[in-house]
Amino acid sequence: MDIIVCVKQIVDLKQLRIQRETREPILEGLPWVISDVDKNALEAAVRLKEAVGGTVTALSLGGTPKLKETIKEALAMGADSATLIIDPLLAGNGPAATVEVLAKAIQKIGRYDLLLLGEASADNYSGQVGPRLAELLGLPQVTFAISIEPVDGRLRVKRSLEDSLEIVETPLPALVTVLNEINEPRIPALTQILRAGRKPVTEWKAADLGLSGAPDPLTEVVSNVAPKSTRKGQVFSGDDAVGRLVDALVREGVVAL
Repeated sequence: MDIIVCVKQIVDLKQLRIQRETREPILEGLPWVISDVDKNALEAAVRLKEAVGGTVTALSLGGTPKLKETIKEALAMGADSATLIIDPLLAGNGPAATVEVLAKAIQKIGRYDLLLLGEASADNYSGQVGPRLAELLGLPQVTFAISIEPVDGRLRVKRSLEDSLEIVETPLPALVTVLNEINEPRIPALTQILRAGRKPVTEWKAADLGLSGAPDPLTEVVSNVAPKSTRKGQVFSGDDAVGRLVDALVREGVVAL
């Protein structure tokens, strides 16, 4: 089974800070990582390869060469190769434009049996890329997957629908988006990290995909700010400070006694 996994490079949200005056995120100097749910998709792909054979290709696009460093984690986790679309024209163009670029890249890669993606990226969490990509490529799609099993040339997928579970089968080729409940992504060993640098990486620009410029994003991000938060600034002191603090937390619903 030849599998393509679409992974997104995002800033490390664990280190994200917010500008107090403007409530805007401070992105300068933050390290880049693979979005968490995309790691689950990659882990699912590697497990399928280990079970039935085949190849895993990590596909990603970005606006800076830093992507070449970030993708090494995917290679260390078990991807056999990576295809990167690196072009400043393609930076931050929204899901509609992203899907158009990914679709052209997938068509250029050629043969594949399965496309795997995280249900949504950890930064914007719009959840649009998987369904849009399946529609553009004319593929059957299964979303919210928490298990994937190959059965007689088809895939049997268990879906989590919040209040119920659904089991469906789909022919191949197909596109599946996964939830983080599907697995626990592996932590690569040192030997796997060292081997990652020797795996093949193909790099394309927009022109290599027949694009003369960035696709129409269709939407515009007007602002990206944290919600307003206020602090009461209460100070508890004295012998009964702990008791009054607990009472205040109970009143606010922070703790329950």
